[in-house]
Amino acid sequence: MESTSPESAAAAGEISDPIHIRRLELSDHERGFVALLSQLSACPDLTASEFATRFAELAAHGDDHVILVAEDPSAPERRILATGCLFVERKFLRGGGKVGHVEDVVVDAAARGGGLGLRIVRRLVDIARDAGCYKVILDCTPELRAYYAKCGFVEKGVQMAVYF
Repeated sequence: MESTSPESAAAAGEISDPIHIRRLELSDHERGFVALLSQLSACPDLTASEFATRFAELAAHGDDHVILVAEDPSAPERRILATGCLFVERKFLRGGGKVGHVEDVVVDAAARGGGLGLRIVRRLVDIARDAGCYKVILDCTPELRAYYAKCGFVEKGVQMAVYF
């Protein structure tokens, strides 16, 4: 999984931002990636071997499965501060179109309020657009509707689920 370049805050006339958004790397297991996911949902720790196996499985999907992370490379521990995932579903509908599914968006509790989640989501939407997706969808709790509206999403339909 190749790294993506960080957003250029300087180009937008903002103060230089040390946070880099890039693709997940195998070494992110040691930077607290799985622990960060546990702030979103039940996520037991994975051994380094289990993480490497799942990483390889997901990497085999190439650009159809993108996991982004945000980190401050100047921080001593280089902990992962935020993450989000894009899965590209290939369809028969719309002439063999594609739909982007945004999943597993979480910002570390200590880093919330600084716009990292918004940056991750916008980057995922950009990747989906560049991949030729005709739409990007996500599921969220009612409490997060306003947040995702700030990210450009509109409420559409009803989510249903079967859990095992």
